[in-house]
Amino acid sequence: MATEAKKGNSIIETIKTIVYALLIAGIFRTLFFQPFWIPSGSMKQTLLIGDFLFVNKMTYGYSFASCPTIRIPVVGLNIDAKDICGFLGDDNDRIFGGEPARGDVVVFRHPVSGQDYIKRLVGLPGETVQMIGGVLHINGAPVALEDDGVFEETAGPQGPQRLRPRCENGPVGDGGLCLKSRQIETFPEGTSHPVLNIGRQSSDNTPVYNVPAGHFFFMGDNRDNSTDSRVPQMAGGVGFVPYQNLIGRADRIMFSSSGTSMLAFWTWRSDRYFKRIE
Repeated sequence: MATEAKKGNSIIETIKTIVYALLIAGIFRTLFFQPFWIPSGSMKQTLLIGDFLFVNKMTYGYSFASCPTIRIPVVGLNIDAKDICGFLGDDNDRIFGGEPARGDVVVFRHPVSGQDYIKRLVGLPGETVQMIGGVLHINGAPVALEDDGVFEETAGPQGPQRLRPRCENGPVGDGGLCLKSRQIETFPEGTSHPVLNIGRQSSDNTPVYNVPAGHFFFMGDNRDNSTDSRVPQMAGGVGFVPYQNLIGRADRIMFSSSGTSMLAFWTWRSDRYFKRIE
């Protein structure tokens, strides 16, 4: 009897340990840092498919979007962040709110689907944004661009989704060299980052977007391969993103995997450990 009681207590203690660990991890993830694995190439060359990073949630303060959304389709589990942190309100405000800066690489909650996206902040509340001939215009003025050679990558399936890159030098077979024109874009505040172009397309010329108060305009650095604020939400895009939907700022890549799983350490890219995101 004593042995059975001891075994029962051991099981209970194990369960309690697991529950406590999950609670601590959940609190840490909600308040401080959220892990994020880059699934697509919309932010190349700044971020590559397979980059693993932590998102700093303290930068912009907290809203319902700071809480995790838990989706496990195979078991039918779908718990939205609003189900957990709806008490924080839906008034487009934040607790301990901080102001985002143009050029920040931000993870945010899609205003319609609730999916997590990562893009660069280019337009602030009250500003106008427009693309003319592939050049970003802010408040009617073109942003400075400087040619910077080409971005090279190996053609072929990438990441767990096996996505194939689009290439400026046409369809390229597996193992071939995929090229994109690269330019350095410099914002009025003086911060710079690379942007990639594949060819002329409709997203290179847009109407004037008037960013509403309390909202932000985001774009991917891989300009011709990014679903972002240039496409309205009703057309399947991102549109304007409310302040409350910001999750946090991406500051540094921890490591990067060129394979189909981040656990495949032999595919990690040695040049991207602890790389600063600019």
